[in-house]
Amino acid sequence: ERLDRRSHCRITMAGNSFHLVITSVTGALFDGQADSVTLPATGGEITILNAHQPLVSTLKAGTARVKVGDETKTFDIKDGVVEASGSRVTVLL
Repeated sequence: ERLDRRSHCRITMAGNSFHLVITSVTGALFDGQADSVTLPATGGEITILNAHQPLVSTLKAGTARVKVGDETKTFDIKDGVVEASGSRVTVLL
């Protein structure tokens, strides 16, 4: 959501984010809305945005970067699997 300075109305940017869950056997590391997630896939680094084509990929050791607005959160990962479908992305570590 942002404020349009000319009309002083709030504009909701609902189409730009998606629900992201990053979880491991010890619990959820992230569970919420994200603008993008960049992951170290075994075939190379991938960035997933909202409405990504359905995708399942294995992950290798590296850093997951989650962008939420102007903030970037990072998570070190060893390996895992990512599934993207519609407006939901699940990362299992």
